[in-house]
Amino acid sequence: MTARPANVHQARLLRLLRDLGPQSRVALGDRVELSRSKLAVEIDRLLETGLVVQDGLAASRGGRRSHNVRIVPSLRFLGVDIGATSVDVAVTNAELEVLGHLAEPLDVRDGPVAVFERVLALAAKLRAAGLAEHFDGAGIGVPGPVRFPEGVPVAPPIMPGWDGFPVREALSQELGCPVLVDNDVNLMALGEQQAGVARSVRDFLWVKVGTGIGCGLVVRGEVHRGVTGSAGDIGHIQVDPEGPPCACGNVGCLEAYFSGNALARDATALAESGRSVELAGRLEAAGRLTPEDVSAAAGAGDAAAIELIRMGGSRIGQVIAGLVSFFNPGLVVIGGGLTGLGHTLLASIRTQVYRQSLPLATGNLPIVLGELGQVTGAVGATRLISDHIFSPA
Repeated sequence: MTARPANVHQARLLRLLRDLGPQSRVALGDRVELSRSKLAVEIDRLLETGLVVQDGLAASRGGRRSHNVRIVPSLRFLGVDIGATSVDVAVTNAELEVLGHLAEPLDVRDGPVAVFERVLALAAKLRAAGLAEHFDGAGIGVPGPVRFPEGVPVAPPIMPGWDGFPVREALSQELGCPVLVDNDVNLMALGEQQAGVARSVRDFLWVKVGTGIGCGLVVRGEVHRGVTGSAGDIGHIQVDPEGPPCACGNVGCLEAYFSGNALARDATALAESGRSVELAGRLEAAGRLTPEDVSAAAGAGDAAAIELIRMGGSRIGQVIAGLVSFFNPGLVVIGGGLTGLGHTLLASIRTQVYRQSLPLATGNLPIVLGELGQVTGAVGATRLISDHIFSPA
């Protein structure tokens, strides 16, 4: 697709058709502040450029029935969510419905060249499956700070070899389409806003708890990235000046206390000290412990594992409480790999936030788990690039 909307009115119409699906001219007119004649002109121009097509007769509202219009069905977006230990790749249509999704383990520390070889191979598999002849745009999420205008990671703590790598430029050349790059947590927030629990909320926090910890801030329906793109890096807020060392070079960061690696570290200490029989047995059997082992031990009633989760949730809740008091969001969404720890983690976070923040901020504040699961970031990536494609050139 080479055409782009010619003005803000066409861009608005395209985004409505993306989010709502096929619509009649009358229904679109109910949602935009355009005269009937101006609306007709803009829709006809979109039809002429091939950005939209007619799609059957609309439901009758009295009088002559009009045709529905929809974004051209052949349009395809690629969403890529690169995590610390895995990658998810999805292809969607213009309405951001996931047509296909592939995921596999991956170590981001292998560097950008090796990682993008796998990303391009997965994208090729989706094309070979007949889901896309080409991609009209791609969104990429990476687990570290990004200078958004250039699409370049900047000193990411858990991504050696990625600092300054031209992700946007390199992948645009390989894929032959426009590419945008952002921090993975920002894209997860966009995914939840597009198709998850935050669909009707304009001000919310999306908190990822996984190998790392981060926060996507959505303000008035738009992601807030800050001046240099580092907004929401809550994993490196210090919660204890005498705490353990963090990968960022500081000590006592939230991420050093409770993340995938920190949880495995503390669970191993519990097993080796004999304070958790369940974890000790798992360590002996496998030679190492993972967050999944902690979750299983807690599910079996192991008191030490349950307390480990509670303490971690309390630390996260401590930081979120400060964000809630400062930002006053309408919703807090918790996602990421460690949400598999279950209700114990969520309950501990809620307890700390509700206890520490003022009632005015928390009186009607839901704190919930995300709805989209593994595809959250990939869906958000397609939302990001579609916002760009559906903007005036």
